[in-house]
Amino acid sequence: MSKKRVVVTGFGAVCPLGNDWPTVSAKLKSCTNAVRVMREWDDIKGLRTRLACPAAPFELDPARYNRKSMRSMGRVGILGVHATEKALADAGLLENQDFLSSGNIGIAYGSSAGTPSAVADIASLVLKRSTADMNANTYVRMMAHTAAVNIGVFFKIKGRIITTSSACTSASQAIGYAYESILAGRVKAMVAGGSEELDASDAAIFDTLFATSTNFNDHPELSPRPFDARRDGLVIGEGGCTLILEDLEFARSRGAHIYAEVLGFGTNSDGAHITSPQSGQMAQAMRLALADAGLEPQAIGYVNAHGTATDRGDSAESHATMAVFGDKTPVSTFKSYMGHTLGACGSLEAWMTIMMMNEGWFAPTINLDEVAPDCAPLAYIRERPVELQTDCVMSNNFAFGGINTSLIFGRFKE
Repeated sequence: MSKKRVVVTGFGAVCPLGNDWPTVSAKLKSCTNAVRVMREWDDIKGLRTRLACPAAPFELDPARYNRKSMRSMGRVGILGVHATEKALADAGLLENQDFLSSGNIGIAYGSSAGTPSAVADIASLVLKRSTADMNANTYVRMMAHTAAVNIGVFFKIKGRIITTSSACTSASQAIGYAYESILAGRVKAMVAGGSEELDASDAAIFDTLFATSTNFNDHPELSPRPFDARRDGLVIGEGGCTLILEDLEFARSRGAHIYAEVLGFGTNSDGAHITSPQSGQMAQAMRLALADAGLEPQAIGYVNAHGTATDRGDSAESHATMAVFGDKTPVSTFKSYMGHTLGACGSLEAWMTIMMMNEGWFAPTINLDEVAPDCAPLAYIRERPVELQTDCVMSNNFAFGGINTSLIFGRFKE
């Protein structure tokens, strides 16, 4: 019995670089980042970083997004729902309510956490000994699976829901588990991705770990600096991105446009330390994806790196990539443009990687002036985009807690 094939038929995104591919690709080609100084954080005592990447402005249709339909959504839920609306429309499924409610399409979606303001409202119970700040929707906005369930309710999707709240691998795990659900024949299609809203609390969490960029508070265009000798930490971003995955035969039966094929997925755990990444396990996640795809390393023409611009993360990842691919496979990361979008990064980076594969070019890592001596000497794409034809690409993400993911996408071939 031949293995099922899983394809990508729709994308929808909101991110710091823009909300559609022409806008985003123009920013990538111009090597322009979206980092800005957050003067609204100046009154926060103890917060050292002032850099972040808010999502680009977007508009919601008031006929669909009204008080009733949005009462259970914080911003993280709105980002996820809006990205999904765009992806379903792109895939030609938005108006097919019979299918959305049939149980044959499910959801795999993640974020690091729910809406921080809702968390604060519940925390007031502890601090003030009062429920005055809470209401019937406070918990729904706060819970880590708020985006996934709001997507399900908003679009009346009645298939399985897989909620992935694994920090930086939330979206990539979601894509991988969606792929596996379709391979197993449980559903014909899946909504997959992740979202994250920007909040000073996220910056403060990484600030306390000395993992945020603080040396470039007055020069946002110079940070973050993945794999660079002067890297000094990550910059927090926000966004949402949804992919529509389908069984190939189902996609063919309805004449869907196919962007790419999901060829492989690997995920594992370091099982060692919460914040100290293990290079060996990172490499093993990549090998698991290659084995799942039935590919040798030389078949991969480009690797999209996690590349957070943290000391330990960049070093461990670069050496893991070197162990699998050597120093000839081109590598770059998009976090140098839009910061670390946490629960959304895996799907945003997958989208951009697929689109560039199809167009035959790949963006460089900006601000990579001098490769750090503790990072492996990979074939980093630097300074300007490169034209490159390849049929297979890999996108990697690694999260605190030692959660590792690797996804392989291929140019679709009949």
